[in-house]
Amino acid sequence: MRGKSGRVYGNLMAILTIMKGLPLSYNTDMSEDKETVYDSMDTLQTGLKIIAPMIEKMKINEDKTRDAADKGFSTATDMADYLVRKGIPFRDAHHVVGSVVNHCVKHDKKLNQLTLAEYQTFHPQIENDIYDDITLEASVGARQSYGGTAPETVRKQITMAKSML
Repeated sequence: MRGKSGRVYGNLMAILTIMKGLPLSYNTDMSEDKETVYDSMDTLQTGLKIIAPMIEKMKINEDKTRDAADKGFSTATDMADYLVRKGIPFRDAHHVVGSVVNHCVKHDKKLNQLTLAEYQTFHPQIENDIYDDITLEASVGARQSYGGTAPETVRKQITMAKSML
C-alpha cells in the first residue's frame, strides 16, 4: 500500500496542475481531471479491501509498542509545556528543552532518567512534578483538542467517524 500512495499523490499533482492554469470560468480542461479522480478512487477502494481484513487480524505487541513510543524524546514538547505553565516564556522553554535533550543524548539517558538536580542545572524552576508531565500517559492525555490523542477525544472521533459511515 505504501507504493500505491505515490500513485494517488501523482494524481493529486496532475489535478492541481490542471486547475492552476485554468482561466476563470474556462471549464473545458476540467474534463482532464476525471481520469485521475477515478483512478485514485479505484486505488483507495482496492487498498481498503486489502487493509480492512489485515487490521481485523492484527495483533499489537503492547510491550514493543510502549518501548518504541518511549524512545527518542517524544515527551520533550510536554516538558516545554510544563515550563511555560511555570511562567517561563516559550522561547526560553524551547531553549531549555533543547539543552536537556542534548544532555540526554550525550549521556545516553531518557528524559525520565534525569535526576531533579540535573534538571535544575538547566532551570531552577523545574521541580519534582516534572516527572508527572513527561510520562507517555500524561503526554497522550494532555492532547484534548479536536483530533488529539487523549482517550476521550479519540473515542469522540471514533464515534463521529462511525456516524459518517
